[in-house]
Amino acid sequence: MHATLPLLSDTRFPALQRQRLTTLQVNLGYRCNQSCLHCHVNAGPHRTEMMDAAVLDLIPQVLAARGVETLDLTGGAPELHPGFRELVKRARALGVRVIDRCNLTILFEPGQDGLAEFLAEHDVEVVASLPCYSADNVDKQRGTGVFDKSIAGLQRLNALGYGQPGSSRVLNLVYNPLGAVLPPPQAKLEADYKRELHRHFGITFNTLYALANMPIQRFGSTLISKGQFHAYMDLLKSQHRDENLAHVMCRSLVSVDWQGNLSDCDFNQQLGLSTPPRRGAKGPLHLRDLLTEGLDHHPIRVADHCFGCTAGSGSSCGGALREDAA
Repeated sequence: MHATLPLLSDTRFPALQRQRLTTLQVNLGYRCNQSCLHCHVNAGPHRTEMMDAAVLDLIPQVLAARGVETLDLTGGAPELHPGFRELVKRARALGVRVIDRCNLTILFEPGQDGLAEFLAEHDVEVVASLPCYSADNVDKQRGTGVFDKSIAGLQRLNALGYGQPGSSRVLNLVYNPLGAVLPPPQAKLEADYKRELHRHFGITFNTLYALANMPIQRFGSTLISKGQFHAYMDLLKSQHRDENLAHVMCRSLVSVDWQGNLSDCDFNQQLGLSTPPRRGAKGPLHLRDLLTEGLDHHPIRVADHCFGCTAGSGSSCGGALREDAA
């Protein structure tokens, strides 16, 4: 796989500084039951990295110590971690909002019996990957048969109240473009998704998140192989909007890798760009450091991939940053 960091490090992206930490985004491990073309984590069935029990136990402690509002669980497939369900229970007992970034097909994997019911019982917010409402496009990006399983997963979640009017069980979907282009306007695409999914499958959901593909890991390597990397970077830079800088997710989110090391976002984590240590400290910041000190006003590490978050309508783990850009 081609390395992308050497092509991203020399950057003119504006300097950023942290605000109050509200979201702890935790990558529980890189093992996944899928191997998606756009995956910036390079996750897959053969990855073995998994968070150990000692680091896992730090998470509820940090949530309490820092007054964190949201625990955002990702991977790989976070549900494949044997401690996933106990961690959810402990976080919810603290009154913390929990997000599960779910690929939907995991609901049908061996050993995941009752997963959908567990998520519903604990009011876990599900953010589900569905890169298109067309079977051909989804299977092209995620593998043969993924679309049908994803639809079945959505129907199961709907039956439990997820995405239904008046329900507290939130179901949001995620769209990624198939190639080296920016996502279309999120609001219009959401309307298309809601119309088509309900018309053909009776599916309802709350919100669609339109995310830009990041030029790193598997997707970035594919761009290099196809000779499209520099053209995609030119596109991102040409569509940069300064007004998006105030809303980028790294200002209020910190990403935790499977070893407990901190990065300013999940993308930095995958590039090996750890959160800068405090003056005089050695080594990367670790989850345990948050037990005693916060990150307010801490500098954020930036590189050229950051233009993926500020181009056009902007992009974050919560979708577009603005609704007024075409």
